[in-house]
Amino acid sequence: MSGEMIMWIGIFALSLFVLLWSADKFIEAAERIGLALGIPSFVIGLTIVALGTSIPELASSIFAVLEGSSEIVAGNVVGSNITNVLLVLGVVLFVAPKGKFHADVGIGDVIFLVLSTLLFTFGALDGVFSFYESLACIFGLVAYMSYHVIAFLRSKAGNKEERGEEYEKVNPLDFLWLLGTAVLIYFSAKYNIEAIQAIAAAINIGVEYIALTAVALGTSLPELFVSIAAVRKGNIAMAVGNVLGSNVFNILAVMGIPGMIGRLQIPNVILDVSLPLFLIATLLLLSIVYQKMATKWRAIILLLLYCYFFLQLLSGAIA
Repeated sequence: MSGEMIMWIGIFALSLFVLLWSADKFIEAAERIGLALGIPSFVIGLTIVALGTSIPELASSIFAVLEGSSEIVAGNVVGSNITNVLLVLGVVLFVAPKGKFHADVGIGDVIFLVLSTLLFTFGALDGVFSFYESLACIFGLVAYMSYHVIAFLRSKAGNKEERGEEYEKVNPLDFLWLLGTAVLIYFSAKYNIEAIQAIAAAINIGVEYIALTAVALGTSLPELFVSIAAVRKGNIAMAVGNVLGSNVFNILAVMGIPGMIGRLQIPNVILDVSLPLFLIATLLLLSIVYQKMATKWRAIILLLLYCYFFLQLLSGAIA
C-alpha cells in the first residue's frame, strides 16, 4: 500500500469522524437555541434533531453532486438504510431481552416509510433519479413533518392539563458553536468526498462501493451506540422508532435536496444487489414494528443478511 493511499484513508477516516462529531454538536447547539427562543421541544425534535440525524449523509451527498460523483448519493441512502435495519436493529434485538415490547409508532409513520421506499425504488429503476422525483421527495418531507406537527397539536389540545415549557435565555456561545460546527461540517464533508474519489480511483472501484459500505457503516455507528444505550434502559421502542424515522428522512431529505442541484445517477450495483436488500430490509422493519417482538432468531437473520450484503459488495468490488 502506497504512502498516498494511506494518506487518503487517513483523511477519509478523520473527515468522517469530524463530520459525525460536528453534526452532533451542531444539533445540540441548534436545539439549545431553539428552546431559548421559545420553540416547542417537539418541533425542535422533529426538525432540528430528526433532520440532524441525516446531516452527515446530506452534507456528503451535496458535495458529491457538486464534485460530479452523484452515484454516492444513492449509495449513502441505500447503504445507510440497510445498515440501520440489518446491523443496528440486528444488534438491538440480539442484546434486548426476549419478549414483546411497546412501540408507539403511528400508522402515518408506516405509510410514509412505505411510500418513501416505493418512491425511491420506482425512481431509481431507470438508473437516474430525476429533478421531479427529487421534488416529490421534498414534498414528501414537508408532508411527513406536517403530519407530525398536526398529530402533536391534536394531542396537546386533548391534554388540557399540560403545562407550558420553561425556556432559558439565549447563550451567545451557542451561536458560536452553531457557526463553528457548520464550518466543520462543510470542510469535513468536502474532504470526505475527495478522499472517497481518491481511494476509489486508486483501487479501481466505483465510489458507490465505498458509500454503500464504509460511509454507511461509519454514519450508522452513532445510531448503533445510542440504540444499545436505549435497550439497556429498557427502551427498545426508541431504537426501533429512531431507525424508522431515520430511514424516512434519509430517503426524502438526502435524495430530495441534492437532487435539486443535479441529476442523481443510480449505479448498477445498487439496482442489481443493494435495491433488493433495501426492500427486504424495509419489509423486515415493518414486521418488527407490527409484531413488536424481540427474539434472537430474528436478530440472527438480520445480522446474517447484513454480512451477505457486505460480502456481495466486497466480491463485486474485487471482481
